Amino acid sequence: MGPLDGIKVLELGQLIAGPFCTRIMGEFGAQVIKIESPRGGDPLRKWRKLYQDKSLWWLLQARNKKSVTVDLKNPRGQEIVRKLAEEADIVVENFRPGSMEKWGLGYEELSKVNPGLIMVRLSGYGQTGPYRDRPGFGSIGEAMGGLRYVTGYPDRAPVRVGISLGDAIASLYGVIGALMALRQRDVNGGIGQIVDVALYEAVFSFMESMVPEYDMFKFVRERTGSTLPGIAPSNSYLTKDGKFVVIGANGDSIFKRMMQAIGRSDLADDPELVHNDGRAKRSDELDEIIGNWCSQHDLKHVLETLENADVPSGKIFDVVDIVNDIHYKARDMIQEQKLSGGETLLVPGIVPKLSKNPGQTLWLGPDLGEHTDEVLGSLGLSDEELKSLKQSGVI
Repeated sequence: MGPLDGIKVLELGQLIAGPFCTRIMGEFGAQVIKIESPRGGDPLRKWRKLYQDKSLWWLLQARNKKSVTVDLKNPRGQEIVRKLAEEADIVVENFRPGSMEKWGLGYEELSKVNPGLIMVRLSGYGQTGPYRDRPGFGSIGEAMGGLRYVTGYPDRAPVRVGISLGDAIASLYGVIGALMALRQRDVNGGIGQIVDVALYEAVFSFMESMVPEYDMFKFVRERTGSTLPGIAPSNSYLTKDGKFVVIGANGDSIFKRMMQAIGRSDLADDPELVHNDGRAKRSDELDEIIGNWCSQHDLKHVLETLENADVPSGKIFDVVDIVNDIHYKARDMIQEQKLSGGETLLVPGIVPKLSKNPGQTLWLGPDLGEHTDEVLGSLGLSDEELKSLKQSGVI
């Protein structure tokens, strides 16, 4: 049994933020019912690389979920969703604020029949405020939250991280908020509440000391490439064989060990470099010295030298490195799953790792509407009613 076994989750979202939130819940035992439009379903089904007309991302994002097709814009479809919400512990949605209310599915409406319901609402700007009605994707959240401005090199335009990071961060806050609300409900009276997650706020919460530094010193953090501003030495360096290695020698004792390991005892004993504030002033000099040393040796030698000196370092992994890495495999972070046709597919393992109730992959993303009859039949709808709803396009 998973730690969330017995928790029923109704997912009304699509694409990334909402579905990633419920994916995590489903990995740890929650029963996740995903509501999709009868006309094509979640657009993520067609995103990125497709195999036999199915998105491989979809197979991962929708694992352990049951797909039920319902037209949320149809009054009969809305009634079905209200019945499902009566039995749910959590509803997750990531439509533009006001959409759920327009369909008669807002929290005020649903909580009348289910006072213990928790509704996780993920949106670009949150459910209140002057920007609430604006459309917002993760990329916009990353921009407004401050992340894009500090990402890249100072002589070029800001760049994006290579994944939809803003959506993922918001999803994690959605899970955290839902679990806190469940705890509050079950301990203090059985009443649910709304968990309001704005994508820009989720990103903003990751921006370290940016605001107090500006308030105190009017300091505006700028793009610094691959370095870690104000913390030295910490950077990526090119080795003789054309590989990139990340080295974090920014701890006082670590820095000393590294300088000794690369034959620069003079720097290890330099009183100006004993602490980070002194090293930060000479960060360019230190980067050049470390970069020159790395350029004279291949990656294997660099990593072995630094590992022997107990200096945090590592190759920058691409996906080939990841799927062949012994540590990933030892910790079950690369799992093999079977597709419906019998083919095997590698998928990421599950995070975090619980010692007694670990998460698991029960099945990969389902076909559109694969569980409609099963789920709606459990509400008491007869075969004739289901047939009628299908003919009218409600499901």
